[in-house]
Amino acid sequence: MLGITVLIVVISVMTGFDRELRAKVLGFEPHIIVTSDGVMSDWRTIKAKIDNTPGVMASAPYVQGPVIADHSGRIVTPIIQGIEADEEEKIVHLKKLVKEGNADLSNDSALVGTRLAAALGLTVGDKVTIYAAGNIRSIIEELKRSQNDPKAKSKTLADLENEVVMPADLTVTGIFESGRYDYDFNVVFVPLHIGQELYSLGDDVHGIAVETDDPYRAEPVKQALNRLLQSQASAETWIDRNKDRFDAIRVERNVMFIILMFLIVIAAFSIMNTLITVTVQKTREIGIMKALGARTWQIVWVFLSQGMLVGVFGNATGLALGMLLIRYRNEFKDWLAHTLHIQIFPADIYEFSSIPAQVVPHDVAIICISAFFICSFAALIPAYFAARLDPVKALRYE
Repeated sequence: MLGITVLIVVISVMTGFDRELRAKVLGFEPHIIVTSDGVMSDWRTIKAKIDNTPGVMASAPYVQGPVIADHSGRIVTPIIQGIEADEEEKIVHLKKLVKEGNADLSNDSALVGTRLAAALGLTVGDKVTIYAAGNIRSIIEELKRSQNDPKAKSKTLADLENEVVMPADLTVTGIFESGRYDYDFNVVFVPLHIGQELYSLGDDVHGIAVETDDPYRAEPVKQALNRLLQSQASAETWIDRNKDRFDAIRVERNVMFIILMFLIVIAAFSIMNTLITVTVQKTREIGIMKALGARTWQIVWVFLSQGMLVGVFGNATGLALGMLLIRYRNEFKDWLAHTLHIQIFPADIYEFSSIPAQVVPHDVAIICISAFFICSFAALIPAYFAARLDPVKALRYE
């Protein structure tokens, strides 16, 4: 019962984690991104080729990179996503993700995640100052120059304005929530021209996001784009970008299944030991039955039925308890965290605010059937020895 319960809960949670992660990734990331070794200067030509590729539904240019965000003395280092709102809406449905305000990205505006807004103390309508991370290099070089040559003439404000990108004061028009901790804390959406200004790109972009007709068949589209673009740029699917995560979850799921299955094997050994003890205790009764003409398969069935009965009862109660724990998994997590005063499922590590779970009938069937056959096989060994018992030896001292 306990082995089946733990197996069902763990496998369902691991499956739910994998599917929820895929859903969150697909809800926030494009199916394919097209990038080059540096910045894209001729991105409009590349975008036209992408749009004419079979399987492509939409595409949108973007600028992406780390920045420094400041509000009321609070400083965070998120990643900006410079986008064209109308084009990006065809790929990532920002309007559905916005919880406060709206998804308007006209003029000097920005969309921030819920956790980032909380960290900076932002609300809709507040101003947030975005500093270009590249300015740090210019400032450090100027400091080094002053230290190496104290007699050197310091640069004037006019000189610095030509070298340093001025910070952008943006109005928060919306606060979004994707459901993933890293996105809600680290991403700021800004208009494309703001991203280009912060990174001094002019009209260039960092890449192009692509939406396909089927995210799970993005690989053929990627290969077609790579053949079409050749040395101009290269394409990468959402599965490629998150391959390590998905592989890790798949490996952990398989390993946990094998390890936890040993709980049922241990329980089967206990069943076998119990039935061996019964065989020894019932030696006289077995001898009498065989002396009265009981057949071998009838003796085997007596002990085998006991193991099968344990298997059926364990399956039924384990399945019921497992489904109950899955149904109230988050309530149980909260109770356990409150009782033990520890954080059971930290969102900043697992990227989910609650424990996901997905019950797959195929997996549950494999667990229950495997457990039943293991218990039946464990009962078969003592049943075999009981059936081979010589009635003369069994009744010798009776």
